[in-house]
Amino acid sequence: MHQIQKKLTKLSQTHDLRSLGLRQIARMIGENHPQKIKYHMQKMGILEEQSKSKINMSDSQLIPIPLVGLANCGEATIYAESYDDQLLQVSKRVIPSKNKDLFAVQAVGDSMNQANVDGNNIEDGDYVIVDPNDKDFKNGDYVLSLINEMANIKKFSKDIQNKQVILLSESTENYPPIYIHEDDLSYFMASGKVVAILKSPKKNKKEIVFVKDDKK
Repeated sequence: MHQIQKKLTKLSQTHDLRSLGLRQIARMIGENHPQKIKYHMQKMGILEEQSKSKINMSDSQLIPIPLVGLANCGEATIYAESYDDQLLQVSKRVIPSKNKDLFAVQAVGDSMNQANVDGNNIEDGDYVIVDPNDKDFKNGDYVLSLINEMANIKKFSKDIQNKQVILLSESTENYPPIYIHEDDLSYFMASGKVVAILKSPKKNKKEIVFVKDDKK
């Protein structure tokens, strides 16, 4: 059992995990990354009723999407959790996925500036929308992953013959791929599939509204 799952099991003996928020649980067990907590709670099958960590999606035409932090498009050198409870308010027509658990990260770097996600590339400062429930990656999918706990956006390729996963850049610059052997996949934590790109306001005149998430 993973160390985080052991901590969660111990915490569950004294607390109802379903009544706690992901950030609260992370603090209680000494972890810094709520997305890691979410991943392991999903693996343990105890996340379905995580009511306080979910955003209430009403009949409004705007969808509130948690902005959890930064993700590097080059080498995996940035921790994902660095924003404090910010939300993107996004029109339903902009987001293709119906999943309520969508979250966003802000891209850093230019190693994915030739990517194509429904006609949008990924430039420095863009907002990358991730579906954490879609981890059945296929070759060519754009994915957000944690490598040694660092957030990274890449194009996914599975090399069955050589028993490895290859994470590729698509850039005007020359960035080397990241190779992960199947025996080292414990260092590669799949956070979800990239489903949409929202261009940074500096590059796009569309307005993006930030609000504070007070539902902890």
